[in-house]
Amino acid sequence: MCAEMLSIVTVQRQSKIPHLQSMLTCLDETALKFARVWIPDPEEVWKSAELLKDYKPGDKVLLLHLEEGKDLEYHLDPKTKELPHLRNPDILVGENDLTALSYLHEPAVLHNLRVRFIDSKLIYTYCGIVLVAINPYEQLPIYGEDIINAYSGQNMGDMDPHIFAVAEEAYKQMARDERNQSIIVSGESGAGKTVSAKYAMRYFATVSGSASEANVEEKVLASNPIMESIGNAKTTRNDNSSRFGKYIEIGFDKRYRIIGANMRTYLLEKSRVVFQAEEERNYHIFYQLCASAKLPEFKMLRLGISESHQMGIFRILAGILHLGNVGFTSRDADSCTIPPKHEPLCIFCELMGVDYEEMCHWLCHRKLATATETYIKPISKLQATNARDALAKHIYAKLFNWIVDNVNQALHSAVKQHSFIGVLDIYGFETFEINSFEQFCINYANEKLQQQFNMHVFKLEQEEYMKEQIPWTLIDFYDNQPCINLIESKLGILDLLDEECKMPKGTDDTWAQKLYNTHLNKCALFEKPRLSNKAFIIQHFADKVEYQCEGFLEKNKDTVFEEQIKVLKSSKFKMLPELFQDDEKAISPTSATSSGRTPLTRTPAKPTKGRPGQMAKEHKKTVGHQFRNSLHLLMETLNATTPHYVRCIKPNDFKFPFTFDEKRAVQQLRACGVLETIRISAAGFPSRWTYQEFFSRYRVLMKQKDVLSDRKQTCKNVLEKLILDKDKYQFGKTKIFFRAGQVAYLEKLRADKLRAACIRIQKTIRGWLLRKKYLRMRKAAITMQRYVRGYQARCYAKFLRRTKAATIIQKYWRMYVVRRRYKIRRAATIVLQSYLRGFLARNRYRKILREHKAVIIQKRVRGWLARTHYKRSMHAIIYLQCCFRRMMAKRELKKLKIEARSVERYKKLHIGMENKIMQLQRKVDEQNKDYKCLVEKLTNLEGIYNSETEKLRSDLERLQLSEEEAKVATGRVLSLQEEIAKLRKDLEQTRSEKKCIEEHADRYKQETEQLVSNLKEENTLLKQEKEALNHRIVQQAKEMTETMEKKLVEETKQLELDLNDERLRYQNLLNEFSRLEERYDDLKEEMTLMVHVPKPGHKRTDSTHSSNESEYIFSSEIAEMEDIPSRTEEPSEKKVPLDMSLFLKLQKRVTELEQEKQVMQDELDRKEEQVLRSKAKEEERPQIRGAELEYESLKRQELESENKKLKNELNELRKALSEKSAPEVTAPGAPAYRVLMEQLTSVSEELDVRKEEVLILRSQLVSQKEAIQPKDDKNTMTDSTILLEDVQKMKDKGEIAQAYIGLKETNRSSALDYHELNEDGELWLVYEGLKQANRLLESQLQSQKRSHENEAEALRGEIQSLKEENNRQQQLLAQNLQLPPEARIEASLQHEITRLTNENLYFEELYADDPKKYQSYRISLYKRMIDLMEQLEKQDKTVRKLKKQLKVFAKKIGELEVGQMENISPGQIIDEPIRPVNIPRKEKDFQGMLEYKKEDEQKLVKNLILELKPRGVAVNLIPGLPAYILFMCVRHADYLNDDQKVRSLLTSTINSIKKVLKKRGDDFETVSFWLSNTCRFLHCLKQYSGEEGFMKHNTSRQNEHCLTNFDLAEYRQVLSDLAIQIYQQLVRVLENILQPMIVSGMLEHETIQGVSGVKPTGLRKRTSSIADEGTYTLDSILRQLNSFHSVMCQHGMDPELIKQVVKQMFYIIGAITLNNLLLRKDMCSWSKGMQIRYNVSQLEEWLRDKNLMNSGAKETLEPLIQAAQLLQVKKKTDDDAEAICSMCNALTTAQIVKVLNLYTPVNEFEERVSVSFIRTIQMRLRDRKDSPQLLMDAKHIFPVTFPFNPSSLALETIQIPASLGLGFISRV
Repeated sequence: MCAEMLSIVTVQRQSKIPHLQSMLTCLDETALKFARVWIPDPEEVWKSAELLKDYKPGDKVLLLHLEEGKDLEYHLDPKTKELPHLRNPDILVGENDLTALSYLHEPAVLHNLRVRFIDSKLIYTYCGIVLVAINPYEQLPIYGEDIINAYSGQNMGDMDPHIFAVAEEAYKQMARDERNQSIIVSGESGAGKTVSAKYAMRYFATVSGSASEANVEEKVLASNPIMESIGNAKTTRNDNSSRFGKYIEIGFDKRYRIIGANMRTYLLEKSRVVFQAEEERNYHIFYQLCASAKLPEFKMLRLGISESHQMGIFRILAGILHLGNVGFTSRDADSCTIPPKHEPLCIFCELMGVDYEEMCHWLCHRKLATATETYIKPISKLQATNARDALAKHIYAKLFNWIVDNVNQALHSAVKQHSFIGVLDIYGFETFEINSFEQFCINYANEKLQQQFNMHVFKLEQEEYMKEQIPWTLIDFYDNQPCINLIESKLGILDLLDEECKMPKGTDDTWAQKLYNTHLNKCALFEKPRLSNKAFIIQHFADKVEYQCEGFLEKNKDTVFEEQIKVLKSSKFKMLPELFQDDEKAISPTSATSSGRTPLTRTPAKPTKGRPGQMAKEHKKTVGHQFRNSLHLLMETLNATTPHYVRCIKPNDFKFPFTFDEKRAVQQLRACGVLETIRISAAGFPSRWTYQEFFSRYRVLMKQKDVLSDRKQTCKNVLEKLILDKDKYQFGKTKIFFRAGQVAYLEKLRADKLRAACIRIQKTIRGWLLRKKYLRMRKAAITMQRYVRGYQARCYAKFLRRTKAATIIQKYWRMYVVRRRYKIRRAATIVLQSYLRGFLARNRYRKILREHKAVIIQKRVRGWLARTHYKRSMHAIIYLQCCFRRMMAKRELKKLKIEARSVERYKKLHIGMENKIMQLQRKVDEQNKDYKCLVEKLTNLEGIYNSETEKLRSDLERLQLSEEEAKVATGRVLSLQEEIAKLRKDLEQTRSEKKCIEEHADRYKQETEQLVSNLKEENTLLKQEKEALNHRIVQQAKEMTETMEKKLVEETKQLELDLNDERLRYQNLLNEFSRLEERYDDLKEEMTLMVHVPKPGHKRTDSTHSSNESEYIFSSEIAEMEDIPSRTEEPSEKKVPLDMSLFLKLQKRVTELEQEKQVMQDELDRKEEQVLRSKAKEEERPQIRGAELEYESLKRQELESENKKLKNELNELRKALSEKSAPEVTAPGAPAYRVLMEQLTSVSEELDVRKEEVLILRSQLVSQKEAIQPKDDKNTMTDSTILLEDVQKMKDKGEIAQAYIGLKETNRSSALDYHELNEDGELWLVYEGLKQANRLLESQLQSQKRSHENEAEALRGEIQSLKEENNRQQQLLAQNLQLPPEARIEASLQHEITRLTNENLYFEELYADDPKKYQSYRISLYKRMIDLMEQLEKQDKTVRKLKKQLKVFAKKIGELEVGQMENISPGQIIDEPIRPVNIPRKEKDFQGMLEYKKEDEQKLVKNLILELKPRGVAVNLIPGLPAYILFMCVRHADYLNDDQKVRSLLTSTINSIKKVLKKRGDDFETVSFWLSNTCRFLHCLKQYSGEEGFMKHNTSRQNEHCLTNFDLAEYRQVLSDLAIQIYQQLVRVLENILQPMIVSGMLEHETIQGVSGVKPTGLRKRTSSIADEGTYTLDSILRQLNSFHSVMCQHGMDPELIKQVVKQMFYIIGAITLNNLLLRKDMCSWSKGMQIRYNVSQLEEWLRDKNLMNSGAKETLEPLIQAAQLLQVKKKTDDDAEAICSMCNALTTAQIVKVLNLYTPVNEFEERVSVSFIRTIQMRLRDRKDSPQLLMDAKHIFPVTFPFNPSSLALETIQIPASLGLGFISRV
């Protein structure tokens, strides 16, 4: 069929991307002004431009405007006259499928990929059946398990392109079509092929349910490092290029679960072992080996390869390296030798374990065999070198195959393979500067793969056309069969190469000449380079490649001599011969298909018989021949499977994240066949629409009269009018097919129609709005004018009146002002004149006085100046004289000093001295004479003096008298002058003081004013500050309040979250436990079926019998774990295979428990030692006990005596009953009977007394804890609230006694370990408080002696009060006796509380002044109470035992009484009225209990649970009836005190409910029914438990029905766990029901018709948004929600539980809808956001109708609501970004960015989100701490709670319907 199709449609491709005539025609029609086109560009490959002028046929130049802003003249090709490609409309850019583009050509494909990769960050794109994957070089969060779950089960076109979608399609087709599948991953090295294959395998491992068990994916991936080291090498384009192809078959069983894998390798480039091109390297393993040569050992991944084999691999690799160093020496032209003891060869032989001489010989010789003889011929040096290289390559290829075989053995599974999915990871098309034999083989393989791809695409196109009944026309597509024929046909390139290799003297040059002669000018695909005779050119499907002929022959021969292989096979190294064991098999050395596994669809070849020369012939096969065979095997495998294609694209060569290099991308698109797919699609009818989608999209182009009931005919009529050329479209069976460009034309018509309609609507609306606005403004203006004019008139009249009044006022005021001003001026003038005249007179007087004083001053000054001048002159003259004389004296002195130094001077001086002496003598004589004269004169003068003295004395006396008189007068004058001066001084002082006072007053006034002003300012500032502070305080208080409220709310939310997390964790553990339990039951059943074979005659018991006999374990986790091994041992001696994971978990848990047990045992031993030590210390200390303990000892003795009395009475009763011979003994009225009844009455009274004592002790505990207040952190008792809570938790005397024992042991512990007794040190604080109490008691005893008399008086008063209290108690007792028995305890308790309260108040008043005494009193009372509890515990045990015995005896007596009464006739009873017999009255009131026999328990469970139909019960009977019946049965068992019956009934009930749910767990009604009944049963156990917290809402009658003997708190916990499991099962059931509806109803269906248009689709057809038959809509979801709600209400489910179920349902709806929205680009549009918001509003309306708005369901839809709002808000400015960040607080950053990236306009009026805006959003949200997870967890289940909901239904009123089949139950 393929050959027939090829013969029909084969044409030669003339260019890489041909321009289609239909596209040109469309361009001719639409190439008008402003049309956008693509033009070639050397840098960007293609550039976008816009036409500036209409194109007309014949134009040679197009005027274009580039996007850069430049104008360009584009010249058309004069030969082809091809026009540039048209651009697609913007709404089609970024499509998921390239085939959805209207214009299909290279620039459109490139631009679409670039927009998706750069702008939307989308790396996957469909191109028909091909998935194009662009390597982002960055980790993306799109491969998690949540993404896998989202793609699982989806159609390939429904979700965005993804490798998971391809894997899901392959997995689905394998299961649906029962056909093997293949995923072909191709691309350049570094494009991401291996990663894509890895994710595909991860998907298979996850969806097949074996991700955690098989670990096949991990094993396959673990083989990658090994395969890369031995198969990857550095090339010029990639540092880690795979040089082989890899095909991994993942095997599946019949249930399509992974069971194993197999890897096959192809096309190993083994020539790289001995030759590498420039800048390339050998395989990595050699460099790794050399780099690790110094290491003592090598370690690799142990994937099926032992450590010894690993070292063997390294030995072989090292041997290959040394073999390459072996050199040859030419002996002559035809022979060569190896130097003796050649070191590289020695090392090689030593590593390989072969003989040196033998290997040396056969490296230089070869064996030639003829028909008769065998010759050994030497070989030349060149031949020896080639043989050495061939041997090295052969060894490496064998090692490669051996490693692959070992890897496959590790991946092999023993289970039979049913089908497989293959993943092919193979290199793509290669072209380098120098291309050799290796590139030729690679490109040859890609030609074959491309042919297979083309055939598959062509076949799919043909099937689509035939399915739609479209006329099949010839489609021109490029067929590369001629290129393949050129390579592999007869006389092809490979055939000529093999032929030349067989020639004795064949060379590369002769082979090239044969090629030229054979194919040049005969085959259009073969060319010869102009400047070379040793190369040839082949035009491949991707590009022209020039191959160099040099080395082709040698690489093709790859001759390996048989003798060398035999030497290696004889090696002592065991691993080496293993490599060549498969030489006898006809398998290529370059392929790894020798794994022994063949594809299921390929028939293995028949084994051929071995014959002589077989091995030699195999070795003589050329590499080209082997390569061709290997390639044929690969093609057979691929053709036998359904292929799926993944083309990996390398966006740039620098590995930059999200960087797109257009040149490199185009090269790879051309090479991988993507553009060929586009061309084939574009050649026919690439755009395809269903009739309904076309009608929905282009309804706007139709008129009302064109719309018919038949959609198909409507579309035909419209298309005939819109597109006149009928060749542009075809009508199929269900679709319309359009040629390229027609959808763009229709979109243009639609956009024009919408634009015209929009303009008309805008015109009308704007006109109406403006007209309305104008009328409103006109009316407003008239009104305003009226009011303004009236106002202006009134203002003008008012102005006139005011003007006249102002004129009169001004007249009189001006007159007054002028007159007043005149008077003031006149008075001022007179004052001025008087002051002026006085001033002038005083000035004249002062002038005269100044002139007189000036004359005097001048006179004095002039005299002083003259004297001063004279004195200054005299002083100067004298000074000058002195200076001159000093100068002359200095000169003289100088001369004298000079003369004195000479001898002559001394002589002269001596002579002078003699003369002077003589002169001095003479003077002395003269002086003596003068002295004598003077003495005489003196004597004369003395006489004269004496006379004169007498005269003067007389004058002196006379003068003294006159002087005294003058002194007296002078004294008076002086006193007067002093008085005047003093007065003047006082006057001046007064003036100065006055002046100072005035100045001070002024200054004080100014300061005061300044101070007042400052104070005012300060006051103002203070007021402002006060107001500011008040405002600030208010603001701070408000902020603090808000902060505290926020903090409180946050803490509350956090606590709620923590509580929910803890609940969720616990419920998940329950879920896991139930799953393990179910699995355990399944395994147990399987083991039973496998092991226990029913024997003949063996009777099988009822299925419910075993479950009822096995008691449900309700103990702790330790008991549960201990019970599991015992249950696993039940299958007796035969051992069955266990679940190893469960066994290991249990073993680990048992080990942990044993360790904990050992630790607790050690702790217990240590505590016992401490107790013993503390006891020893306590014995040494004197025991101080107060007088209060005497009462307790007396009480204990009394209780012991009572105990003895009861025992004696019991013995008497036994004796009385033992006498059975006399029937009258046990008859009513007999002595034994009376004794028994009396004892029963006394015991009952004693029991009531004990109950009252228990209540009293509890109340005392409460009062004691409240009284003891903590003093400090170390020396006080425990906090009262904690003790109160602990006491309230004590349900009976046993618990109180246990608390006392623990406290006593704590008090005995050593002080060093008290803080270790519990976590918070509570018991340590208690111990410290008791020590303090002991100290206080000691001090109290010492002070008692001093205060004895006062206390005695106080005691007398207390005795009096006790007497009064005694009287009052007697009165109360009398009153209580009149009450019914049920109310007595409550009344006594109330009286006791009142008494204790009064007593506490009394002691508080008594010890108010001494708190230590009060505290010591409280502590002593507390200790006394604890002792009482200890005694009470012992008595309680005895009472319980006696009570049980009495009940047994009472039952026996009742039976005897019944038997006795039967024997007595009625007449006898009448005749004996005297006997004291109590005749019971027949009770008509029921007690709310149901009685059944033990043997009827199985029937009860069967009829009430196992075979009950929920629908009949829910419709006809009261809700929760099974729960009420079961509880009433439990009540009766409790009434009988039959613990075995209670346990058996509850265990059977729980197990039966589990069985029902396991059997019918998929039925919502069943699960809902038993969830409701389980909760009701749980509520009944709580309501009638007798606990005060659950009895608040009970009636008195309901309180009488409380359980009396058993505490079922542990069973309540088990029932709560069961309810949680049922709730989780209910959630799973409703999720399975809702999941198929959600996406269709919430996203795809158009609830508002016509809002969102359908965009063009590609080959990957998505689900239609039009509601067809069977399509789910929003109404379907609402109907289903109504159904769920009505069922739950009918079953009587608690309202709070219904709210939680609804919340969970809405969360599932929101999560699944949002997840699909995030994975579907076609859903992210403005109109879809409106649809989602409308759908959400309908759900909210449903909540309102059901009164469920407060259930929290609406909040779960908040992420979906915000995503819908995000689709509708503006996304342009920074304000929009801020609004989005504040609005989308329920979405994560990844989700917001994803929605913005996926946003796609549906109409041309919408705009895409710019990259800069998305980056702005990311910058604003970078500090937000949220989860990086993209999708919501749709499997998340909120933790469920079961709030207590008591029932108002009275148990005694419940009737059992006959339909239940419970006639064996009787009401009590």
